[in-house]
Amino acid sequence: MDPNLNKLQPYPFEKLRELFSKGTQDSGLENINLSIGEPKSPTPSFIKEAMANNLDYLANYPKTKGELSLRSTIADWLVNRFSLPQDSINPEQHILPVNGTREALFAIAQTVIDRNSNAKVLLPNPFYQIYEGAAYLAGAEPVYLDFSVVDGEVPCIDTVSEQTWVQIQLVYICTPSNPTGDIMPLASMQKLLTLAHQYDFIIASDECYSEIYTDEKNPPQGLLQAAVANGDTGYQRSLAFYSLSKRSNSPGLRSGFVAGDASIIFQFLKYRTYHGCAMPISAQLASAAAWADETHVQANRTRYQQSFNFAIEEIAKEIVIEQPQAGFYLWLPTPIDDEQFALGLYSQQNVTVLPGKYLARSVNNQNPGADRVRIALVATPEECQTAAQRITTYIKSIR
Repeated sequence: MDPNLNKLQPYPFEKLRELFSKGTQDSGLENINLSIGEPKSPTPSFIKEAMANNLDYLANYPKTKGELSLRSTIADWLVNRFSLPQDSINPEQHILPVNGTREALFAIAQTVIDRNSNAKVLLPNPFYQIYEGAAYLAGAEPVYLDFSVVDGEVPCIDTVSEQTWVQIQLVYICTPSNPTGDIMPLASMQKLLTLAHQYDFIIASDECYSEIYTDEKNPPQGLLQAAVANGDTGYQRSLAFYSLSKRSNSPGLRSGFVAGDASIIFQFLKYRTYHGCAMPISAQLASAAAWADETHVQANRTRYQQSFNFAIEEIAKEIVIEQPQAGFYLWLPTPIDDEQFALGLYSQQNVTVLPGKYLARSVNNQNPGADRVRIALVATPEECQTAAQRITTYIKSIR
């Protein structure tokens, strides 16, 4: 067995199940589960129809590289969404469809890490646990860094020592952030790219929440935009990961893509060809339909805004809280320990949220997720309002 498997921590939801086993649930209230970021809105009918209309392709082996029609649709989406130079995105070189970003974010570490060196992987803290597992199983050591946005920049980038930068081979960023909803400023991404060229590491930017935001006139900027702003239309050392799971309420489609540096995409394709993870053609054609449409995405943002409005109006009666810039999470400060809060809320009000410390690691005896809970506003706006009322009731009971 790979000894690095012993370094993996239980997944946050395993920890949550263990926590809830210590309590009871006899409130008589119907459960509202806001612990997992799984969209509850239906997948748009045109995506399902595109899938159903192409089921005959189940008789064909799909290509790992994906259908050109899908890659071309994605290229058009990237250019339009991020204002990239038209000729800088070649569907044959810069794009690779993947079976959801979770799988690809894990696999990229296995592709690019040199196991024969003292490799380190820089992670945001708090973070999506796949990053950490990918680092360990690639034989690298995770380094945890607070990527919080302060006064329009990420100051902790400047605290990393040169000795550490020399050992870094891969940097994961998540913008908009899970769980905080912070959007990494373009200037901070540009600074990180400058460091990547100086110290020869790769940046993997998880942007799966990029299409859920509050300001229609100012959508979140991405890593590829930062590369262009630095004068690099070849996207060297840059990889951006996108998914239909959140954008199009299609987590079961397992569809996303990676875009960026053509030389890395070439090697990633080689790895994935042996890995055996080609997306079914019917799923690719359904994905192309999804990437070609923005109407359903804007409707999705409107629904999430309604959920935020309902939830914040209620919870703000007891705790000062602001809506995040993007994503669908509330990163709620708790008046007591976050595990106690989550357990008490579940026991008394049958609302499920995730303790913040499960999404972070302690650095210098400080866990940046402590005394926070992540609330995924994925239920209907009405259910989110009901959940917020119950949360407020619970907070009142423990003050």
